[in-house]
Amino acid sequence: MGSFASLIDRSKPYMLVILLQCASGVLNIIIKAALNDGMSQHVLVVYRMAIASVVIAPFAFVLERNSRPKMTLPIFAKIMLLSLFEPVAFHNLFYSGMKNTSANFSAAIFNIVPAITFILAWTLRLEKVKIKELSSQAKIIGTIVTVGGTMLMTFVKGKHLNFQWTNGQHVNQAAIIAGTNHKGQFGEGAVMIVSACFIASAFLVLQAFTLKSYPAKLSLTTLQCMMGMVESTVLAFAVEQGKTSVWCIQKQRSNIVAVLYGGIYSGVAYYIMALIAKIRGPVFVSASNPLSMVVTTVIGSSFLHEQLYLGRVLGAIVIVIGLYLVLWGKSKDQRQQHGTETDKVAPHQETTGMNDNKGTTDIEKATACQAIAATYIDAHDHALVVEEKTTEG
Repeated sequence: MGSFASLIDRSKPYMLVILLQCASGVLNIIIKAALNDGMSQHVLVVYRMAIASVVIAPFAFVLERNSRPKMTLPIFAKIMLLSLFEPVAFHNLFYSGMKNTSANFSAAIFNIVPAITFILAWTLRLEKVKIKELSSQAKIIGTIVTVGGTMLMTFVKGKHLNFQWTNGQHVNQAAIIAGTNHKGQFGEGAVMIVSACFIASAFLVLQAFTLKSYPAKLSLTTLQCMMGMVESTVLAFAVEQGKTSVWCIQKQRSNIVAVLYGGIYSGVAYYIMALIAKIRGPVFVSASNPLSMVVTTVIGSSFLHEQLYLGRVLGAIVIVIGLYLVLWGKSKDQRQQHGTETDKVAPHQETTGMNDNKGTTDIEKATACQAIAATYIDAHDHALVVEEKTTEG
């Protein structure tokens, strides 16, 4: 009986991460379906931020009521700038790109965020690189491989693929016409998604600096979502001038589902990722990200009739290989750094640290949740891990 309970405990992180990535893949499809049904991506961002604020705010109020730093004008200005990066610029560009491409393409391209963040952190000297070390070589090679996979997905189409789960389905004539127009906009959508990935990486680096002066990550995320909602509302009114009908989400069922599911997913995902990160660490979460891409591809080709091509599948595989190289190099750096810090700690300091740890268990739990909640309010969870790595670097 004890061995069975032990097996359940060891399997729990795997079951949770599978649940999380499957839910993320479903979210990608729901958002894509809402965009296909004509929902404005700008309005979608506004509603998503509103629900995300409602979900996160109670946790920030309770967990950080005694640890929240005093708000100052410089900190407020930094938070406003962060909200312009994420969610306003990132989400609007990413959803616009998804609208012109496909859900599986967007999910695959998003895997380049760790590589871009590594480049920016290296440039700003937040990330140390030693060419002679294997871990640094892995991160550099992984970045190059990831960029190559992105170019392969964008510029090489290849042969059309039919998988068993599509049951040989054929799209109707209207879908063929839409696909023809869609093809002309594919390059523009790909540029938008890649630009969104650069903005996401820049946001993570900027957030690493902001957290030094305002370390309350749950409160930071709540304020960021609220400001992002206001800024996104201004942008939506500017872009959708005179189109009051776009604010009515009851026209299509998929619109309502996208808004509600997206907001609820954010809150539940933060809690699950906090549990996984506490048990197995952030690298474990990030290593599971391709599962979301697989789920998105299968569901998208089955229900949204998204067509798959050999060049884009190969590009996605190359991106995943590059992602794992970057993550492996970073995890090796973290283990070496942890070992070095442990060797430097004296025995009496270790004892003191253990005693202090007993008195701050609740704070550490709050910090674990905060680290998760400081990530994107969207379907792509691996940005959390990149933020963790950037902050640690």
